[in-house]
Amino acid sequence: MIVIMKPGATKEQVDAVIERIKDSGLDVQINQGSEQVVLGLIGDTRNIQDVAFRSYQGVDKTVRISNTYKLTSREFHPQDTVVDVDGVKIGDGSFVTMAGPCSIEGLDQIRETARMAKAGGAQILRGGAYKPRTSPYAFQGLEEEGLKYIRQAADEYDMKVITEVMDEAHIDVVAEYSDIIQIGARNMQNFKLLSAVGQTGKPIGLKRGISGTIDEWLNAAEYIAISEKSPVIFIERGIRTYETATRNTFDLSAVPIMKKLSHFPIIVDPSHGTGVWDLVPPMARAGVAAGADGMIVEIHPDPANAWSDGPQSLNEKNYLKMMNEVDVIFNAMKQIREM
Repeated sequence: MIVIMKPGATKEQVDAVIERIKDSGLDVQINQGSEQVVLGLIGDTRNIQDVAFRSYQGVDKTVRISNTYKLTSREFHPQDTVVDVDGVKIGDGSFVTMAGPCSIEGLDQIRETARMAKAGGAQILRGGAYKPRTSPYAFQGLEEEGLKYIRQAADEYDMKVITEVMDEAHIDVVAEYSDIIQIGARNMQNFKLLSAVGQTGKPIGLKRGISGTIDEWLNAAEYIAISEKSPVIFIERGIRTYETATRNTFDLSAVPIMKKLSHFPIIVDPSHGTGVWDLVPPMARAGVAAGADGMIVEIHPDPANAWSDGPQSLNEKNYLKMMNEVDVIFNAMKQIREM
């Protein structure tokens, strides 16, 4: 349930309603909009009578929320949430690019990739130090050594870092070196991990599960949001279908749907969404047109010899060309929105 206060409701009137909510054994989230305050009741509200709150001065109306995710929903938080990553803002109307290799292979490789990423306009450097691989014999990542390398490379080029955490045991070390903690597709419903990363205070990039529905994705984000410490960045990375022409089926319809249902920003991952490097640029352009707040893309100085995901990684020439195209589409969409 949410309680929507009238425009101009006084602090005393808001505080009175908050006190009643807490007296009922519930927690409350306070959303201060430009004109109205919205109070979200957190907990089991089945036995709470709407009329009990409508009788308070300053209350405009109460709304029952039927879905199982609350803090993630736009009903709870009507205004967009802008995620501020130490000055890099995601969800403020700009288009933020995160670029880097699938795996951190060494200091020289990640430094060269950071140079490429920065040259194309990316503000955030991506790279995996702990790698969830389908085969147990595949390269599993450099772990903390890789985290040190990506942090050094990002700092050298004045970039932020996004990297994946795979289990609770690694949260502290990943948080130490990263600015955004990524939850990979395989862990979208690892609820203990989601709850734990939500306590870090770091922004959390939540990738959609391989076969995750929109509803499941939103409920996964709720495990993070319930801490009220870590904002969420949704990452659409394609879902598994019966199609075999691409690695995954890139569900771009998820972008406007998530914009409608949630206040958190959403970015796209055309690299994992297709798995084929020459399909990445057109899908990146399509992501901009769909209204995404940014993208995360895989690039590599030498994709043919990458230790992982070489077939979907862009070399420098193709990456720079794509970024120019993305800028053109973004500026065109900006003009359309302003019409």
